[in-house]
Amino acid sequence: MSNTEKGGLHRVRNFLSCRQVLNLLTMLGFMLNYALRVNLTIAIVDMVRPNVTSAENATLTGNSTAANSTASPDGVDVYEERFPWDSYQTNFVLGCFFWGYILTELPGGRLAELIGGRRVFGHSMLWASLLTLITPLAAHINYVVLIVVRVVLGFMLGASWPAIHPVAAVWIPPMERSKFMSNMMASSLGAAITMPICGYLISVAGWASVFYLTGAVGLLWSLAWFTFVYETPATHPRISAEERREIEEAIGTTTSKKRPSHVPWGQLLCSPAVWAIIICHGLAVFGFFTVVNQLPTFMSKILHFDIKKNGLFSSLPYLGKYVMAVASSYLADYLRKKGTLSTTATRKLFTTFALVIPGLLMIVQVFLGYDATWSVTIFSLALFAHGAVTAGYLGNGLDIAPNFGGTIFGLANTLSSFGGFLSTWMVGALTYKDESFHSWQIVFWILAATYISGAVVFAILGSGELQPWNNPPERVRISDVTQEEGVPLKNEK
Repeated sequence: MSNTEKGGLHRVRNFLSCRQVLNLLTMLGFMLNYALRVNLTIAIVDMVRPNVTSAENATLTGNSTAANSTASPDGVDVYEERFPWDSYQTNFVLGCFFWGYILTELPGGRLAELIGGRRVFGHSMLWASLLTLITPLAAHINYVVLIVVRVVLGFMLGASWPAIHPVAAVWIPPMERSKFMSNMMASSLGAAITMPICGYLISVAGWASVFYLTGAVGLLWSLAWFTFVYETPATHPRISAEERREIEEAIGTTTSKKRPSHVPWGQLLCSPAVWAIIICHGLAVFGFFTVVNQLPTFMSKILHFDIKKNGLFSSLPYLGKYVMAVASSYLADYLRKKGTLSTTATRKLFTTFALVIPGLLMIVQVFLGYDATWSVTIFSLALFAHGAVTAGYLGNGLDIAPNFGGTIFGLANTLSSFGGFLSTWMVGALTYKDESFHSWQIVFWILAATYISGAVVFAILGSGELQPWNNPPERVRISDVTQEEGVPLKNEK
């Protein structure tokens, strides 16, 4: 390496550390993760011909490109084909994403523990980006082809969330992990940004532009991720000796130098601390899905207020959630680092705040929810407070078993993924023949009980202590397991 190259590398090191680069790319990755997931939700309004019934659809040919072109809602002439899908087919396309998504949560987490989170997270985003780019083509080819693409897209993105835990286990010192886990909430920031940008793109360039933009940006992110991020500090060619030593000494023996070849399922599934995370996550996600997905329906049918048409009301809860996630995570790590609170006390305190506050706000909603202003305020505050889960249970798997953080979160997220289906069914069942405020009051009482129950379960069963089964004895000889990243983390002199 020439002196000029060395000088440039030194300036880069002084500007951004390898951990800062990892944090930045992880934050951008989760923003894009959300964009790749919901772009169809935004675009489908302009993809489908309005007022197509099942009877009309039955008279059309199977060719999805039979629809006529129309102008976009804001008056800008965008000539683009629309598809003759009825409401059932439209909802089917939107929902099939979760078929693939739920299949790779647990395998994705475990695979990341075995071959490295960088590979799993990076490849899940890379292939998801490529699938996004071909989504318009798939839609024009055939309705079934589009469904296949969306299912595979879900299959890819399902592995991304649990895969980031093994990355944190080897790169982030224990006292900084709350801050790192707040990057996962950048998906909320992605929601606040994606919605208005995609809406504008559709108005000026048509619905296909949404997929081309998000897919292209995803490819650029993937290139940056594989260029600047490495599996461990020991394998990073550009890390400084000081930063590497700091990370290795802070992590110590909590994360194995050599990845465990098997999961101690018996001990893991019998651990109260693990079930605290699983149950708490399931209840919290059920509440979150219900608030986010059903709020527009409640506001529209009961209060006759279209929240989707108000950009501020649509984006504010997501922005607030991300701000709370970052602020609470910084505070949590500060309290732990100073010794003010133990890790256990910190996780329980912030989990209680993140779930009890929304629970109490749902009780307030029961009595004041008939007013649109109060409802928007209450739901915004509930999502704002919920952001504190990043300082609570969300990264707790890294506290109790960093070697199996991906497996624990994958298991929790697999079960919690049913929360979206369950919340939709619950609201539908309660409001099927009685779409009154009284029916929605029952929904709010259930949400209050759900949120508060999650906090109680974690307060009783949760722990921040490293579990003894985190380092299980190997079942095979060391020489039988070849791992590229199994390089001992050594201090450089």
